[in-house]
Amino acid sequence: MSITHLLPGRLGFGTAPLGNMFRAIPDDEAAATVQAAWDQGIRYFDTAPFYGAGLSEIRLGDVLAQHPRDAYVLSTKVGRVVLDETEDPAARDLGEKGGLFEHGRPNKMINDYSADATLRSIEDSLKRLRTDRLDIVWVHDVAQDFYGDEWLAAYESARTGAFRVLTRLREEGVIKAWGLGVNKVEPLELTLDLDEPRPDAFLLAGRYTLLDHDHALQRLLPAAAGQDIDLVVGGPYSSGILAGGAHFEYQKAPADIVAKVERLKALAEQHGIGIKAAALQFALAHPATAAAIPGATRPSRIAEDLAALDEKVPAAFWAALREEKLISADAPVPTA
Repeated sequence: MSITHLLPGRLGFGTAPLGNMFRAIPDDEAAATVQAAWDQGIRYFDTAPFYGAGLSEIRLGDVLAQHPRDAYVLSTKVGRVVLDETEDPAARDLGEKGGLFEHGRPNKMINDYSADATLRSIEDSLKRLRTDRLDIVWVHDVAQDFYGDEWLAAYESARTGAFRVLTRLREEGVIKAWGLGVNKVEPLELTLDLDEPRPDAFLLAGRYTLLDHDHALQRLLPAAAGQDIDLVVGGPYSSGILAGGAHFEYQKAPADIVAKVERLKALAEQHGIGIKAAALQFALAHPATAAAIPGATRPSRIAEDLAALDEKVPAAFWAALREEKLISADAPVPTA
């Protein structure tokens, strides 16, 4: 069930920001960022119809179409179908993520995890991505942050629809792997308890970071490792606050988070390292983690991520984080 054999490296590129998350990004800047990732050796790219109502897929596809399909690994998501009719992007009901893609395309999106919608979503994504196949497909956002108290109903729809379709497509060799892509731990824990269908991996955003990892450590990651289900860490910089940004959980960071980040930065400076290196290497240190996929909207960020991956972080820094109770005592840390 592992996907480590599929992934070309431990660092991929998460393209949610290319859907105009937080700001309107010029097309040439978006294209240059994807090309920079390619030029610097990134070969795993993740996207979704949700990111700007297809905008991220379109932008990613325009660049990747210039390169051999066998040279990269591609994942996208199902659960939302993008329509031709339009709406006000700023007025969409996105649960806790209101206004996230208000600068994206105005195409209306509908939430649908049924079998038919899953197949349609894949077909539409292939067109936007200008490719003939997908490697990994994630079932997107069947969780509390988008559906509140109704999340279990959305999950059940996905279990009887998308899960089964993706299992069949994997068995037929149409896709190589599938799993869930969410921002919450509970849907993944629920999936681990199922007898069938069985996913290959999970994409978990924001829940295994320097700022938030206790819950995932308790049950999810040990259980996933025990079932040979890999974790791809999305949002290793916690929506940007760990990389010099102002957002946490896709909103303006609250005062307590800002204060915690300042403590982390101070310790990083004392040990002569960057906070991005600490954040990225922490996310990758757990044995269940197969890859991390930070996002970027500027070409220079790609080089920063690669440098952060290779930066030498002294053991004394991790010891200091434990002593200050800034990370869990149970969290694995990188070893020299």
